[in-house]
Amino acid sequence: NIMKEEFIKNNKRPFAFVTMCADPIHHGHINILHEAKKYGSVIIGLMTDSAMKNYKGNPLLSFQERLKVLAELKSVSGIIPIESIDFVPYLEKFKFEYFLHGDDWKQGAQKKSRESAILAMSEWGGKVIDVPYTEGVSSSDLKKGIN
Repeated sequence: NIMKEEFIKNNKRPFAFVTMCADPIHHGHINILHEAKKYGSVIIGLMTDSAMKNYKGNPLLSFQERLKVLAELKSVSGIIPIESIDFVPYLEKFKFEYFLHGDDWKQGAQKKSRESAILAMSEWGGKVIDVPYTEGVSSSDLKKGIN
């Protein structure tokens, strides 16, 4: 089961942690996963439905549906549910070696999350890597188009 924490305990480090809503998944997500794979076993922190409601509004696809899609991607080693954009508890629990995120989080609502992640990961020598944001695609814009 790709969701089991035992998977993380038993899998090959280093880990490259990537958080996402994946609602819907698009080539920007694939770009970041492709980059993450260069650093180690890819673990996705997938936002739960309740986390998404607080952050971006109601998801188009349920957590289970989004999980099913991501679990089929060959670059993904494991998936854990994420309950908020405060990633520090997950970073501290699993001591990921790398945390990759689109560089759009350098400003705006997620700027504070980024700063907290950098500080937390510095405690064990982990590294936050800002991946250039894929221009011209966003889940929010895709959702607007659907609606």
